Amino acid sequence: MRRPEAKDVKRLVFVCHGNICRSAYADVLARKFGASASSFGLSTSTGKPAHPPIAAIADARHLDLHGHLTTAVEDYQPQPGDYLLAMEVRHLRKIAANPALRAIPRGLLGSYGRVPVPHLHDPYKLNPAYAEVCITRIEGAVAGLIKTYPSAIVSGSNR
Repeated sequence: MRRPEAKDVKRLVFVCHGNICRSAYADVLARKFGASASSFGLSTSTGKPAHPPIAAIADARHLDLHGHLTTAVEDYQPQPGDYLLAMEVRHLRKIAANPALRAIPRGLLGSYGRVPVPHLHDPYKLNPAYAEVCITRIEGAVAGLIKTYPSAIVSGSNR
């Protein structure tokens, strides 16, 4: 799969299983960088809050996940310039199998880290130490993503 041209990406859309940990954190972090961003879960319902342990990690890192509510894949509204960023290869497969999503450019968020870690394993209900590692990897990958796709930065944003 080829990465989209930098100029073509207008919004970063983070995708994971439940949209309560990884994609939620990446979405809020990308917005903090000034990017146009969104997120959704492939197996969730709309309206659930972020996972409390991830929200606590976010708080400690001066990022607020308390306003995040999940978006189910059925409620995701594609826009021109979207780039879907999955956390795992299995998410890419589910996206490719979905007729409403398969034409949208997609890739693995973890491949944008300084040290690429394409598979960002779900920290849900795992050891809190791993959750910290996962969030740190997401931070590095989002920073790399922002550098690669500056066209996703909203004009006039105060990064």
